[in-house]
Amino acid sequence: MKELTIEADEKNLEQVLDFVNEQLEAQGCSLKTQMQIDVSVEELFVNIAHYAYNPETGFATIKIEIQKEPSSVSITFVDKGVPYDPVAKPDPDVTLSAEEREIGGLGIFMVKNSMDEMTYEYKDCQNILTIRKNLK
Repeated sequence: MKELTIEADEKNLEQVLDFVNEQLEAQGCSLKTQMQIDVSVEELFVNIAHYAYNPETGFATIKIEIQKEPSSVSITFVDKGVPYDPVAKPDPDVTLSAEEREIGGLGIFMVKNSMDEMTYEYKDCQNILTIRKNLK
């Protein structure tokens, strides 16, 4: 398992994506899967940066674990910000027009639908959110 602890600030997003992509490229991850993972990582890290510690800042730890059989990647985000379970948030009604729909929630909805699994727990005063994507 590889991990990166970094200030949860949007300016650090590129460093987070570089860290994740380095691990994915080492596994020969397809470009399509890598792009899906990048969009999810961006959404989750930016949410931590904007909401977890607001108005202060804090740190986020990103852990990457590659599993060989079946071939998959798990990425875990850990922060000590305000407890928030995005998995429990109801999905937006995408059958409504943008004007009729409530604001927010589309990013998490996209993550839920592009990853194979998304789990959350609050443990030891920490938000622990894990996404998993099959690589084959």
